[in-house]
Amino acid sequence: MTDVRAALREAAQRLEGVSDTPRLDAELLMAHALEVERPALLLDPARFEIPADFSGLLERRLKHEPVAYIVGYRDFWTIRLKVGPGALIPRPDSETLIEAALSWIDAKDAPLRLLDLGTGPGTLLLALLSELPEAVGLGVDASQAALALAGENARALGLADRAVFCEGDWAAQVAGDFDLILCNPPYIADCEQLMPDVADFEPAGALFAGADGLADYRRIIPDLRRLLAPGGVAVLEIGHRQRISVTGLAEAAGFAVTCKQDLGGRDRALLLTRA
Repeated sequence: MTDVRAALREAAQRLEGVSDTPRLDAELLMAHALEVERPALLLDPARFEIPADFSGLLERRLKHEPVAYIVGYRDFWTIRLKVGPGALIPRPDSETLIEAALSWIDAKDAPLRLLDLGTGPGTLLLALLSELPEAVGLGVDASQAALALAGENARALGLADRAVFCEGDWAAQVAGDFDLILCNPPYIADCEQLMPDVADFEPAGALFAGADGLADYRRIIPDLRRLLAPGGVAVLEIGHRQRISVTGLAEAAGFAVTCKQDLGGRDRALLLTRA
């Protein structure tokens, strides 16, 4: 087969039982194999020939390997992040935290201090630093693989002079006053069944959080009061059914809480300020 359009149709059909977005997956894999951006592929697919390694990429996806791990990146907010095994793949739902944080900030040119707990490949911290030219930030993660990716992403985005990454157990070794704290902790209950794309490839430590999915919130939230600067805010991602339970933990720790919904109208981000 030499027709790229036909190859994309066939690949999408084969992926229907594997992916919720089979056509998109096929296009991303083809563009990666061709070493072009997806819009260039879609603009004029007839000018391309099917690359030899496309079939191999497709076979990997058919075995449920995430597209982001296959192509080596994920676009998030307005930035592109290198991703790989050992680090959670950024999700569009997490952009709700960026929107919530930016809505709280009065002046984008303020010299803010940011803290990203469980930074992964630098997702939340680097997205916000790209919007806040005078801000600096610290990203903490327990995974050395994730921290290596975060450092690479900071350098690639020209943000290495404003972002520091370190290994740590949530906020246990962190000190200082931060104007904005971000955190997307594990919040899936241990008994919950996940799709093979997630369960078989992404790090379990970044996904599961005890019998009720709240174990890490119980560790993180009590530390936030000592780390938040006066007038500061902490923005936490939650599972869409966890608003009441996590709000209860935050209020018990002395915080006032507001909630932001994602684009699907589901509870996604809690904003914590000193009560």
